Amino acid sequence: MAQFFKPQPKTPTRITLEVQVDSLDLHGVGVGRHQGKALFIDGAMPGERVKVRLEDDKKKQHAQAQLLSVLTPSNERQAPICPHYADCGGCSTQHLPAQMQISCKVAGVQQLFRRLAATEIGEPEACVTGPAQGYRRVCRLAIKYDKKARLARLGFRRRQSHELVEVAGCPVLEPALSALITPLRVLCNQLTSFRDLGHVELCAADNGTVLLVRHNGQPPAGDLERLCEFATQHRLQAYLQTDAGPVALQDGALTPGYRIDEQWIRFLPGDFLQVNRTINEQMVATVLQWLAPKADDKVLDLFCGLGNFTLPLGRRAGEVVGIEGVREMVLRARQNAADNGVERARFFQCNLDEPFHDMPWAREPFSLVLLDPARPGAAGVMPHLMRLAPKRLVYVSCNPVTAARDCKLLFSAGYQLVRWSLFDMFPQTGHVETILLFEKV
Repeated sequence: MAQFFKPQPKTPTRITLEVQVDSLDLHGVGVGRHQGKALFIDGAMPGERVKVRLEDDKKKQHAQAQLLSVLTPSNERQAPICPHYADCGGCSTQHLPAQMQISCKVAGVQQLFRRLAATEIGEPEACVTGPAQGYRRVCRLAIKYDKKARLARLGFRRRQSHELVEVAGCPVLEPALSALITPLRVLCNQLTSFRDLGHVELCAADNGTVLLVRHNGQPPAGDLERLCEFATQHRLQAYLQTDAGPVALQDGALTPGYRIDEQWIRFLPGDFLQVNRTINEQMVATVLQWLAPKADDKVLDLFCGLGNFTLPLGRRAGEVVGIEGVREMVLRARQNAADNGVERARFFQCNLDEPFHDMPWAREPFSLVLLDPARPGAAGVMPHLMRLAPKRLVYVSCNPVTAARDCKLLFSAGYQLVRWSLFDMFPQTGHVETILLFEKV
């Protein structure tokens, strides 16, 4: 049989360059230029000359470049607080001074509103900060089975990769969580079913530390016993994640919770929580101050979750209606309202990405609105809010790109941005939280 030569595809040649870094983008990524094209260089700082390798050069106006070395470092460059910083994908701005991190976030939000909403929003009323270390009360640790070593590896994902970086601890986690990483790695390798482990989650509730284990099968009795022994030894509340939800592994386990505005919010592992308790408290206080609900106000809280904002609003307004897409969280929000004696709060389950105008609650009048969507934003609810026309609206955003897109509609509907503040929910990263207050002109 005749055989034909088949040439192997050539590996593309990656270009190495020396670049002067001029600025930072919203996420704290260095920006330089080469032949008129913007180069985004993670880890570089303004004023530095760096050696980079082009990673993605297919687009005409910009490209990604990998930092190879800093030829002329900035005088403001800081030593990272974490030994895993160069590899771990959790943090990206530890080399930047705290004030520079805040400044680039403010400038990035302003630029996005200028570009996507055609509006100058001015300076924030406040840039609310908290501890730069030990602030995260929730984390997820990835587990990967190493076939060659026959070990379970535990850590965080490598930057822009699915590969795993093993860590001994994490300085941005609350210390009690960071101290559990190494013992958890040992525990994983003591389980006979360690090949079937998916991930583990840790959460520092106000009434104890919670461990949630994701297992891709059914753990044998011996492994469940080891998990319970580990939880008892480290004073944890242990849960196993199943298709039906988290199941407590210990008899008499307390339901985890946290206190906000003198109220107790109960949750289960895996529920969405604001990861920074200090900033969350200040965000709730700001929302209450800016919305300023009175006894004759009716408030609509969209994307309400467990009632983090809803219950404090329910103690002040005539009535508050909370809408959430996850049914289980709606049930827990209702229970939280009952447990705290907030009788003026009602909760409904609804997918806010789908039409909801025929829902009974959607036909009710509301004078005040709060929305706190996930990163995709609130595009599905904006037309309804235009028709509802509340007198005041507060938008809590974890993604300024979608916030600028959504708020453009508010501007076109005759709303005015009265004030906005930046909340540094995620120090040492490029993520940013903002709160914006709109009033009808």
